[in-house]
Amino acid sequence: MTGGQISAEQAKKKRGMDPKLSLSVILSASISLCLRAMCVVSDSDSTNPFWSSLMHRGFVAILAVVFLLGQSVAAQEPADPSDTDALASVIELYTTSFNARDAKALADLWSEEGVLSDRSTGEKIVGKAAIAEEFERVFMREDLPQLSVETESLDFVSPNVAIEHGIATLTTVNDEGNAPLQSSYSVVYIRQGEHWRIDRVTEQELLPENPGHAALKQLEWLIGDWIDEQDEVTLETSCRWTANETYISRTYKLFSNGELNSSGLQIIGWDPVGQEIRSWLFDSTGTFVSGTWTERDGKWVVQSKATLSDGGRGSFTSIFRPLEDGNYTWEKINQVLDGQLLPSVDETIVRRK
Repeated sequence: MTGGQISAEQAKKKRGMDPKLSLSVILSASISLCLRAMCVVSDSDSTNPFWSSLMHRGFVAILAVVFLLGQSVAAQEPADPSDTDALASVIELYTTSFNARDAKALADLWSEEGVLSDRSTGEKIVGKAAIAEEFERVFMREDLPQLSVETESLDFVSPNVAIEHGIATLTTVNDEGNAPLQSSYSVVYIRQGEHWRIDRVTEQELLPENPGHAALKQLEWLIGDWIDEQDEVTLETSCRWTANETYISRTYKLFSNGELNSSGLQIIGWDPVGQEIRSWLFDSTGTFVSGTWTERDGKWVVQSKATLSDGGRGSFTSIFRPLEDGNYTWEKINQVLDGQLLPSVDETIVRRK
């Protein structure tokens, strides 16, 4: 369960419905999240041959199966309204079987050619017998997780096919402070005779919310392309979020009389140890700068320390002030290089391109 990331905010609908539907939710998420929960066991568990075998044999995918079963809220009216109740019954049976650790009963809810895919390895577990074996492995654990599910949709795309999408949250009883595990899932149900069966299950891990993301969001006004022109000097800057919005990447080019003088990269991120926003800048001249960012009365004050390519040391304070028109001002004060105080850089307006 280490694939693509999806925000938990995508869960549109909580399963506060019919008890059968609620059971379906718990049922559906239990497998996929169960696997994830087991993957956060102690290091000693992770080196156990049995445990390694489980994970390499599509254990994760099995957990996803439970999710799949767990959704029974119809997003659109089926051809036969009784199909909604039929799926709710399947979900209820799945929940009962899972809580009873009845691998065979769980596997019987799949179609004969049902496929459980491990998205991380690409391995496919095909057929009831193979799926039952995987569930048996899962049930060897004593501390099975508790699952809650939020359903995004359950669509009857035809009288004989239904597709379910949702979010599953898994919390273990002996969690020891670990954050709940989440996965998004989709399940394809098919009608076989008088019964609905699970035919395909896929899932994606939901990465935990980055605790520093909320802090960095305060600097979102920096995102974009900027230009600062003063006399014969031009500074062009481009700010972007990195993947998962974990950091802000800030690149720049400094021109003097139309000639490129220097360029560089700055990374802005959250320091979980110091509980503060920090930055690291690397200039093409060989200079590197570290800084700490603090918000004060609508301004961002950056205290920086620099090391030059020749070994010289310096420090300075930068002040950023966002403006209502979408631009911002910038100034540099308290510049010191090798013990010598240098002139300040007066406040200037940096304009969005």
